[in-house]
Amino acid sequence: MTAPPRTSLKESGEPVITTTGPEAPPDMPSTDNPGQPAALIPGIDRASPGRFINRELSWLAFNRRVLEEAQNLRHPLLERVRFLSISASNLDEFYMVRVAGLKGMVNAGVVTLSDDGLTPAQQLSRVDQVAEELTADQQKTWRQLRSALASAGIVVVDAESLGEEDRAWLEDEFSRQIFPILTPLAIDPAHPFPFIPNLGFVMAMRLLRRADARPVTALLPIPSQLKRFVRMPDRGGKARFFPLENLIALFLDRLFPGHTVLASGSFQILRDSDIEIEEEAEDLVRLYESLLKRRRRGQVIRLKCSASMPPDLRRFIADHVNMGGREPFVVDGLLGLDQTRELILEDRPDLLFKPFTSRFPERIRDHGGDCFAAIKAKDIIVHHPFESFDVVVQFLRQAAAD
Repeated sequence: MTAPPRTSLKESGEPVITTTGPEAPPDMPSTDNPGQPAALIPGIDRASPGRFINRELSWLAFNRRVLEEAQNLRHPLLERVRFLSISASNLDEFYMVRVAGLKGMVNAGVVTLSDDGLTPAQQLSRVDQVAEELTADQQKTWRQLRSALASAGIVVVDAESLGEEDRAWLEDEFSRQIFPILTPLAIDPAHPFPFIPNLGFVMAMRLLRRADARPVTALLPIPSQLKRFVRMPDRGGKARFFPLENLIALFLDRLFPGHTVLASGSFQILRDSDIEIEEEAEDLVRLYESLLKRRRRGQVIRLKCSASMPPDLRRFIADHVNMGGREPFVVDGLLGLDQTRELILEDRPDLLFKPFTSRFPERIRDHGGDCFAAIKAKDIIVHHPFESFDVVVQFLRQAAAD
């Protein structure tokens, strides 16, 4: 039988743990052979920053666990898509708030170390590195889910696979629902670069005017009220969706008559959305209104560009949105993965979690819905989400009417 671990103290007073074999002298040097003492496990100095985990990197590790739920084959397929969408949305919000704070400290020249011993610039560098790996895994997960969705009867259609009937339907949909609300913009000295709101999704193009062979740079902001995935008529019992940017790309000649498209791509920007509330403010409503307007126009924190966009066009956009020297982030895959939630169909319950109905506390029912009477008889602990939050609302209403 192996002897139990022994705990001892180093001269510095820090604990170390050793493990000894059945016949090994307790002070014998450690080896890899069975029956010999294991290596000493050094304690961490109480003053060492190694005792702490960086807050931002810890959050990214949490969001990776969210993504891992999208990779969990035991979950229903559409719930995995939901987890992917949540992971992408979380990452955008993280950049808009937490990374915006780090960038603000870097711009202000702050070099104060965090508890784990990193400057704001070092934290920003590590966050970008980890986030890049996370984004690559999100795109890999999306490709796997897209294939699985197709097998389950939910197809995201490629432009190459469109038939004549599909193109005719898409042309009609474009003419009636999409074309009337699009506003193409040419960028030149007479037409400066427009303001792009937070989370704004825009198509960018290099055009050639056929009349005089003059190059033109143009932008096409995508209105937020349009769905990212256009649902096409079902075929063969399969639900079919077509990405909005691909649909618009089919009919760019309608938007830019007399021009030839040389190159195109999509981009999305994330702006500083961190809000600091002054608790002593005289008018909180007015303060929130002001902060929300400022949030929409905050400094650009991240520029995400599709891989199809040429480098010179990426640099052109980065220069005009004032990236502060930070490079655009190139997405090799679907831009705006958070919008994959539009593919979650409520008419496919076989691909969703079974609905859960929370219970209402029986003892309050026994007292005719009188929360005070039920509490007077005995304290109540309400467990959410297993018990309905309606009981809390009912309690507050009853208290307000008392």
